[in-house]
Amino acid sequence: MTAEPPPESDPRDSVRTRVLVVGAGIMGSGIAAQCALADYSVTLVDVTEELARRGSENAARALEHAVRKGAVLPGAREAALARIDVGIGLRRAESAQIIVEAAPENLEVKRELFGELEGVAPAGAMFASNTSSLPITSIGEKLRDPGRLVGVHFFNPVLQMPLVEVIPGHTTRPEVVERARAFAARLGKTVITSKDTPGFVTTRALAVLVNEAAWMLYEGVATQEDIDSAYKLGFHHPMGPFELVDLVGIDTAVAILDVLWDGFRDSRYRACPLLRTMVSAHQLGRKTGQGFYRYPTGGPR
Repeated sequence: MTAEPPPESDPRDSVRTRVLVVGAGIMGSGIAAQCALADYSVTLVDVTEELARRGSENAARALEHAVRKGAVLPGAREAALARIDVGIGLRRAESAQIIVEAAPENLEVKRELFGELEGVAPAGAMFASNTSSLPITSIGEKLRDPGRLVGVHFFNPVLQMPLVEVIPGHTTRPEVVERARAFAARLGKTVITSKDTPGFVTTRALAVLVNEAAWMLYEGVATQEDIDSAYKLGFHHPMGPFELVDLVGIDTAVAILDVLWDGFRDSRYRACPLLRTMVSAHQLGRKTGQGFYRYPTGGPR
């Protein structure tokens, strides 16, 4: 059984515990919805009102989907939505006990964001980065107190995926790691812990899977449909690699591969030229309506 954090920071106390989610994209909105379901007070923020509003709408859609699947009761959905408020900048950072960063996968962006947060957040607030590939120690390098920063890596779609990866940085305090584990467990997630290395466990494995599939398509080994079918029917994967990278975002996949290449200089992580070409063409997957498959607005591929 995972140790619970001390009473003054008990994540189950919804009256006193506020979660600030910074970044209202697909991941941030999903994290906000998951936290609200667990009785947290949640503030979801982004750089513009439009982005924050879209994040709120995405959270509502994710909760509605969970209701349709029978995973959430309609009343719980309404109660969760009532616990989410949105804003711009770092609204309510001064009253947040848990701050989850879900900004783009860019080291300087994340460093700058946590630097700003350190100036306004309470000293006891836990800083959690949802990075999928960037080393936590590097993200916290310029903080006055890097010991409060920990990686808490969620998976998309957040409400459906049962796993959270916790990544302690080199200087992360042990009590912060336990607090992160207790936080994820409160959300109903199974927690694994990874060493602070580029890509951690899951992203490192996923990057090789997607990149190798792209190289096979690039070399004409098989069609994307047949490669996807091979992974699904031959290995019992729920999605093929091209379906998966369309969901994650092809630009995100290339950014992750570049992080891994910079970290390891291993040819396994040299991004396939096909992936870079698709990014240049702005064919990024579901979010642009065109990736390895076409996605009509509001419909399946």
